[in-house]
Amino acid sequence: QVQLVESGGGLVKAGGSLRLSCAASGRTFSRDAMGWFRQAPGKEREFVARIDWSGRSTYYADSMKGRFTISRDNAKNTVYLQMNSLKPEDTAVYYCAATPRTTGLSLEITYDNWGQGTQVTVSS
Repeated sequence: QVQLVESGGGLVKAGGSLRLSCAASGRTFSRDAMGWFRQAPGKEREFVARIDWSGRSTYYADSMKGRFTISRDNAKNTVYLQMNSLKPEDTAVYYCAATPRTTGLSLEITYDNWGQGTQVTVSS
């Protein structure tokens, strides 16, 4: 098991930036792939980005490409999501998730540990 705690959410104006953090404890973090997902009001949770255990491989949902950057610091047991050029439609609760698997990393079902989420609100 790994415990995940997100932070860094808040209220920002459209065009602004936020950096989310997800601190991990428990299972060896450096062996886990990490993902970010989000859930907007009235919508299903959706994939945002993922990063492999080494940090060398990343992948983004199409609507986040060029605006969001996922990274990790294995020495600090933390994964980050830098979000730039935010839009009102980015408003959601953002969750980080961990998995020891190496495939299917854009799918919720692949992840076995989830954080509690952090709210991001983008005003127009």
